[in-house]
Amino acid sequence: MAIQEYVGAVVMEIDGKEIECASVNVSSNTGYMPVKTMRRKRVISGYCVGVATFELSVTVPIKVDGEEYDWWNVFDAKVVIYPISGNGNRVAFTGCCVQEVGDAYETEGEAKRDLKMFAVERVEE
Repeated sequence: MAIQEYVGAVVMEIDGKEIECASVNVSSNTGYMPVKTMRRKRVISGYCVGVATFELSVTVPIKVDGEEYDWWNVFDAKVVIYPISGNGNRVAFTGCCVQEVGDAYETEGEAKRDLKMFAVERVEE
């Protein structure tokens, strides 16, 4: 059995600018919904197609010096996540907007900024 290579760390880009991040979590919802009807069997009749949604949770370190990204004004951005090794597919999220910005501080460790974003479309490149 050959050793397999897996995706490790990722790099995040927003509109061509590389952003340092501690973690990126993507949650995709297909939009399919069950159709519930009153039947003797008490099971769903089928499904209907809804609207797919994409939510991103990103954690970035807070910089002491230098210019920090203006998270409050991220509208219609393109977020690209790709493996560092170059092997594997890039995943692009287009039409991204930041919904929530939060700060997290710990006694030991760096201060972090938590971002909640949504995307209009997901494209594999």
